[in-house]
Amino acid sequence: MSGTSELPMALRAAYLALHRRSDKRFLEHGITADQFVLLATLARGDALTQRELARRMPSDPSTVRAMLVLLEKQGLVRRDSHPSDSRARTAALTATGKRKFQQVFKAGESIRHQMLESLQPGEGEVLTRLLNQVAESLNSEFTSISGLTDSAARR
Repeated sequence: MSGTSELPMALRAAYLALHRRSDKRFLEHGITADQFVLLATLARGDALTQRELARRMPSDPSTVRAMLVLLEKQGLVRRDSHPSDSRARTAALTATGKRKFQQVFKAGESIRHQMLESLQPGEGEVLTRLLNQVAESLNSEFTSISGLTDSAARR
């Protein structure tokens, strides 16, 4: 196999291994790996619109909305009307959601440690930079094909 066919399969294998391990660990806390990503994204700052949250995760808006509904029912997230856009809603962690995020983040420490242990010193930073570079390249290709401008893709 050539590098062009091995790279996508290697990325998929790594993602699935991480997702499975994370799901197993986080389910002990009543959270899926995908819900953890949503909580982690919200934990980085202020309330976000559902669309902005989907862009930052990255995920599709309908999946994000479904997760928000479930997490809101659990008291981990609150959704409010956007202050200046009546069509939009914002999402933020509740105090309970912040505590749950901290618990689950700590529960995932061994997984993050194992990932870094499999690399040589400094390779984690290089790998992160390269993966971000690949994601940016593929996302820019998608937005140009779909006809979205950068500003439209951010909304």
